[in-house]
Amino acid sequence: MIMTIAIAAAVLIVIVIICIGIAGYVGWNLTHPEKKPLTDSPANYGLSYEEIQFPSKTGEVQLKGWFLPTTQAEPKMTILFAHGYSVNRLQDNVPALLLARSLNEAGYPVVLFDFRNSGESEGSVTSVGQLEKDDLLGAVDWVKSNHPGRIGVVGFSMGASAAIMAAAEEEAIAGVVADSPFNHLTEYLKENLSIWSDLPHFPFTKLILLLLPRITGLDPDQVDVVSATDRVYPRPILFIHSTDDDKTPCIHSEKMWEKHPDRFELWKPAGGGHVGSYPYDPKEYTRRVISFLDALQG
Repeated sequence: MIMTIAIAAAVLIVIVIICIGIAGYVGWNLTHPEKKPLTDSPANYGLSYEEIQFPSKTGEVQLKGWFLPTTQAEPKMTILFAHGYSVNRLQDNVPALLLARSLNEAGYPVVLFDFRNSGESEGSVTSVGQLEKDDLLGAVDWVKSNHPGRIGVVGFSMGASAAIMAAAEEEAIAGVVADSPFNHLTEYLKENLSIWSDLPHFPFTKLILLLLPRITGLDPDQVDVVSATDRVYPRPILFIHSTDDDKTPCIHSEKMWEKHPDRFELWKPAGGGHVGSYPYDPKEYTRRVISFLDALQG
């Protein structure tokens, strides 16, 4: 009997150790996704562009991107694009360059850049918003130094959440287009981490959330986007979120929009999935984004 209990305890300990090892390994990989190389160029869309480089707001990494000037005689405000998790400035599931061309033709200079640990930028950690917010603020500083004036941001998924948090700290951001954002990283991961980890929800979600701050130094509680909306207000936010998004449910945008519906807008396309609203209905998407940005001109 004692031997049986000892064997069972030993097996349980081994299982726990294996689960912790798997959770730590997967958590590390989720915050260290492999960089995707750039496979496209503004030149392929008939766009003039300038290679740019600037530091993150905190200065520890250098970020690279493109500045797309407009041919309009009187340029409108500069628009920053903020890409999603594990991709790069191309956001090829949109794709970003097609949307950027439309904004360029409408008179908007556009900046597309790679967050840390993405594309051609430095860094080895992806924090899903915590540090990317500072990267976006670094891009804002570059615009303020080189093309002074009002600034708008178009963000996708992680980039949309980072954009809202950056706007909460930077008054130069006149408004945000937030496509498929999550509203609080910890709460989002508690419900949806298994989608990204490909592991069973139990026991791995809790284990990864427990281990992640210890092995990376990151704190998902700091990525509190819904609270940041109060500091963006009364500046406007246009939320775009497909009702069939199976990675970041539409309720994330709905909860943020509900905080200030007098200044926030919410468009919920019926199809497209996660960050798929532009390819689902590019004409209407472009119309709504340009209309929103035009209203920011004051």
